[in-house]
Amino acid sequence: MTGIGVEAGAQAARSRALAVLRVRGRALAVAVLPAGAAVILLTGASTGHFVGPGWDTARWVVGVLAVLVLLTAAAVAVVVARARPATTPTVPIPEESAPDLYRMVRDLADRLDVPAPSAIALTPDCDSWLEDRTHSAHGPPPRPAPDEIAGPGGRRSPVAPVLVIGSPFLWWMRVGELRAVLAPVIAGTGPSAQPDIAAARRFVRGLDAAVAVASTPGRCPLMRGTCAVLGWVARLLLRGCREHATLMERGVAAAAAERAQAVDYGLRIVAQEQVGLAYAGWDRLLTRVALPAWRMGRWPSRLDAGVVAALTELSRRDRLADGFASRLGERPACDLLEEPGAVDEAASLLAAHLFHGGPAESRPGWSPVDWQAYPEEVVDRTWRADAARLHRVLDFLGVRPSLDPAVPDPGGPNLARVLDHLTDPTATGAEKSGRTHDTGRTGRTHDTSRTHDTGGAEETGRTHDTGRTGRTHDTSRTHDTGGAEETGRTDDTGRTEESGRIDDAGHEDTGHDQPGALLPGDDEPGAPLPYDDEDADRATERSAALAAGLSAELAREEAAEEAGGAARPSPGSALWTACDCVLPPFPLQPQRTARELLTDHLTAMVCCAAVDTAGAVPALDWLDGPSLRLGGERAADLTPKVLSLIEEGDPGPLRDWLAATGIRPEKPVRLV
Repeated sequence: MTGIGVEAGAQAARSRALAVLRVRGRALAVAVLPAGAAVILLTGASTGHFVGPGWDTARWVVGVLAVLVLLTAAAVAVVVARARPATTPTVPIPEESAPDLYRMVRDLADRLDVPAPSAIALTPDCDSWLEDRTHSAHGPPPRPAPDEIAGPGGRRSPVAPVLVIGSPFLWWMRVGELRAVLAPVIAGTGPSAQPDIAAARRFVRGLDAAVAVASTPGRCPLMRGTCAVLGWVARLLLRGCREHATLMERGVAAAAAERAQAVDYGLRIVAQEQVGLAYAGWDRLLTRVALPAWRMGRWPSRLDAGVVAALTELSRRDRLADGFASRLGERPACDLLEEPGAVDEAASLLAAHLFHGGPAESRPGWSPVDWQAYPEEVVDRTWRADAARLHRVLDFLGVRPSLDPAVPDPGGPNLARVLDHLTDPTATGAEKSGRTHDTGRTGRTHDTSRTHDTGGAEETGRTHDTGRTGRTHDTSRTHDTGGAEETGRTDDTGRTEESGRIDDAGHEDTGHDQPGALLPGDDEPGAPLPYDDEDADRATERSAALAAGLSAELAREEAAEEAGGAARPSPGSALWTACDCVLPPFPLQPQRTARELLTDHLTAMVCCAAVDTAGAVPALDWLDGPSLRLGGERAADLTPKVLSLIEEGDPGPLRDWLAATGIRPEKPVRLV
């Protein structure tokens, strides 16, 4: 360990902490300045120096101003001191449930010569950090040992922060790798114990919490004015100390990293590769596997175990990852927990709440599902629910079961009805056979990462940051609202709200006579995004009309769930023991566009026909989510054929694939 580097980082952090505290001191000086002026004026009057009508008026004006400023300063100080700082929702890990993990952390702290973290918690994210939870609103901190209560001279020492560990790390990493990854994090408890740094952090967190209090809506006019002043003062102070606080944290991180150099340095380099791999597997698992289940009202109860399965499958497919699977013979870090299954279930439920907005506890309509039951309980049900919704919209559009009136009723919904409706009668097979999905635009390619994956190993999905509150999704696209396919209004996010269904001829039906229909004044923030200019150019008139109907139908279903008392997060749940604040969910993906929604539903209809007429089975692919197995192999290249029908009205590629795999589109399928 290079003591010079550690000392330099700590001194830089302390100097910046003192700069933050000087901002606080200047604010206090400004607050007492009018009071000091009032004292001088009153003293001058008593000594006979400041006499006369003018001085009397000045004493009254300055006195009233001093009282107002002192009251404002006192109010700001009380709010800053008592406001509840924001904390991350986590799963607390008591020491009795993970004695080996606590023992490893304390041993690591002893080697680094820093205070041990006061507690350990898990978060459903691929990251680790220290979090201060000493505020009274977060509950009493763990009682320290008798020799840790008072420092030199009897002064009480600051309580160490809580160590937050990403739950995927515990399941994917080995014990030695986890130890190496946590070393620089735990080393940060040393600077945290420095009184000046701790005071500066408390001041910054208090200002941040005061801004949140001032921004709370629903207050009376008088309180709104008071909160406006409070928010202005807090933001002004935050701007004054922002740069110093940032550089202070950089100094703390530099000192911690330098101190951790002596502990498992070589192993930490290897472990960092596992951090990136775990992040990629976790992101893929959430967006491809967990999200379809959450939409069905089911939450996978073993997400962390699923990360191991997903990354093991990756090592099987990718020769570059062959070496990662050989590590599985070593002791996993989850063995440091007494009941890893219960912890995995709690972390999985928290992930569903944060990334999908589900409730924080199981209840009717929101139940766990294990991986063995996932194909039947999630994949098959999702396909059939989407297929049923597709046929309900076709019924409303007045689409006949068959184009030929002489053909007898097939006896139920079938795939042929959808194929016939979306087929463009003006297109010829010769014209379509030579077309590509580019539709004449240079460099345009289809994004198929948002549809049901049925074997497209070559697909590349979007990468989403699943744990950062700064994640943003761009929903400001310009939508085409002037066509016959869609009518509606544009809200402040740039989305066009559906105002009705579209019939088969492309005419709008407002749906006022339908129960639960969307009216022009309805606002459905969760509704799928309609076609934008680019999507509208790549769709036939019938595809656009059907997609608009699906968007409206899905929005109605979501509105009915909310009106029927759909499960909402429960702040009082035991899951929020370590953090009783409720944060808004962090969506994994932006809302699906109408084109993507139609692609999902048509793919689901094809999969239902394959299961009912060709002996296919629904399956779970750890990297690509719901998949279809035909003859024991994954069905490949289905999405481009579905897009050919949607965007060009050409059923040729899809019908050829159906014939080659033995799927009978004219046969009825079972829906939900």
